[in-house]
Amino acid sequence: MKPYVLVAAAAAFFPVMSGVAMAGPIERACMASDRGGNRSLCGCIQQAADMTLSGGDQKRAAKFFKDPEAAHATWVSQSKSDDAFWERYKSFGQTAEAYCAG
Repeated sequence: MKPYVLVAAAAAFFPVMSGVAMAGPIERACMASDRGGNRSLCGCIQQAADMTLSGGDQKRAAKFFKDPEAAHATWVSQSKSDDAFWERYKSFGQTAEAYCAG
């Protein structure tokens, strides 16, 4: 009888954990930020990131939630790679705004 209880407990617990494990870097950063905490909005923003940013770009952009100065430094940078990233980041922002507003 005990194995059935363990299986039932694991089945009930797994969907909760899979949602957490599947959260992307943007969603996790959004949820952890002082402006975050809205799972629905943070999930929507992650979906916009999935549509517009590579995994590496998402990790880089997620750092902006904790360190806005990093965003500013990227924006004012004269490097071609930073400029290219910033264009992708702006596209992400526009997509998130259109996709998640309202």
